Amino acid sequence: MTGFERTMATLNREKTDRPPFDFWAEEPTLNRLFAYLGHRDLESFLDEMQVDIRSFDAGKPENRRLENGVFENMWGERFVYRETGWGPIREDTYGALYYAESLDEIKAFAWPSNDAHDYSKLKEQCREARDKKLAIRYGFGDIWQRPSLVRGLENHLIDMAINPGWVHYLSRVFTDFYVEDYKRAWEASGGDIDIFLIVTDLGTQRGPLISVNMFNEFVAPYLKEIAQTVHKFGAKLMFHSCGNIAQFIPSMIDCGIDILNPIQPTGTEEMSPESLKQYLNKICFHGGMDVQWLMPFGTADDIKRSAKHYAETFGTGYFLCPAHLFQPDTPAENIIALYQAFK
Repeated sequence: MTGFERTMATLNREKTDRPPFDFWAEEPTLNRLFAYLGHRDLESFLDEMQVDIRSFDAGKPENRRLENGVFENMWGERFVYRETGWGPIREDTYGALYYAESLDEIKAFAWPSNDAHDYSKLKEQCREARDKKLAIRYGFGDIWQRPSLVRGLENHLIDMAINPGWVHYLSRVFTDFYVEDYKRAWEASGGDIDIFLIVTDLGTQRGPLISVNMFNEFVAPYLKEIAQTVHKFGAKLMFHSCGNIAQFIPSMIDCGIDILNPIQPTGTEEMSPESLKQYLNKICFHGGMDVQWLMPFGTADDIKRSAKHYAETFGTGYFLCPAHLFQPDTPAENIIALYQAFK
């Protein structure tokens, strides 16, 4: 099967020769991988590993450098870079609206325009992926978590209880932007995108960050709007949330989610493939390969065993991928072992 055929069959819960492969990695992880490979050609590595999906995004404005080594992006997220030994990695700090004291102050922020994104390379990128008969994923939107980075997570959680209008305003700004972003990307690609990605972390390893009622009030309406936009294109929506978010899955399905990522192994039965497979008639699963212990410290046999366990337990409707981006502590040999699990 080609990468495109394998992906489409998996989305339709049809039998495939193996699960579709996807690839996510932090920049320092790529540096470590390239040092092992002796080259910096990621595309040739993905081809060699037979990765079935290619991910693209629009070009974005440069981050602004503030004082004391702090950077700010167009949304007002602020962060520093910490050294890993293989290159710097982002660590978030207080966002631009952390000290905001009114909704008027939030509204007065210089929110970005979609014109800040550059889609000029997207059509050619998609064409090259299609020439290799691969599936295509686009985007890195958000509707709740990144607003919390701008506002500060603790403030955002408190606002949900005492200033709900502030939370709805922030989610409205982000949702409007990414609805338009996805429309522009679809047009720029010539209608050549299979999966759109939305990211909003809602869980810790022990359980959800918010209640189901709060999810239904502050997340679900915007998530449903994003899903409706994507489905009008004839494409699928992938939703990313780390942590134990099993309690939200029925609501996510109601919102129209097609694929749930990254099914982080949290040590609880709720997030195991044995438990999650009850939803396979309504949603696909993507990820599962533990990046805290298995990928950095496991043996090649451990990794292959885990990959086969997930694939055999789900049967259909499963995409093989790490349970987050590969981190810099992951040896290149273990990354390769994952993609050789079904040879």
